[in-house]
Amino acid sequence: MVQTAGRKQAMELSLRYYGDPVLRERSQPVDTFDGSLGEFADALTETMQRERGIGLAAPQVGKSIRALVALQMTAPDDDAAAPVVVVNPVVRSRSKETWEFEEGCLSIPGVTGDVIRSERIELEYQDVEGGHHNLTAEGMFARILLHEIDHLDGRLFIDYLSPANKSLLKPRLREIAEQHRS
Repeated sequence: MVQTAGRKQAMELSLRYYGDPVLRERSQPVDTFDGSLGEFADALTETMQRERGIGLAAPQVGKSIRALVALQMTAPDDDAAAPVVVVNPVVRSRSKETWEFEEGCLSIPGVTGDVIRSERIELEYQDVEGGHHNLTAEGMFARILLHEIDHLDGRLFIDYLSPANKSLLKPRLREIAEQHRS
């Protein structure tokens, strides 16, 4: 954090895009719960909001740790949903009931696809101070959490698409990777 005229200015985080190896790595558990984690969580939340996302995982900004932020949406058009920061999430159960919905990803701009996910999940996680929590999420909130947890495991929503649909996306994915190659 940089002090400027008596107020703190958040660290600036940049998105990583399809083709960046960090998006395919399994993230490491967080074991240090200090002020820097809180600052990172604030910056992650600000980045998600700036990019108009509904969730964002640490690997999407180049940090391979098990942390994410997700909007607690009750429906796809829930514009008033508050964000929650989730550290070291573990999905304890998934409902057998599923639903299909079109997903996109800030790290794969302009690409969407229908993904089937569980309707309800039970999750254990920690907050930025290291406190332990249990959470039951349903509908959109469960979907967002599962999408972001996939990022922590090196999976992308496109991995759930049929081979035919993936084949159709190959030119766009190649374009994204080439545009953002560093």
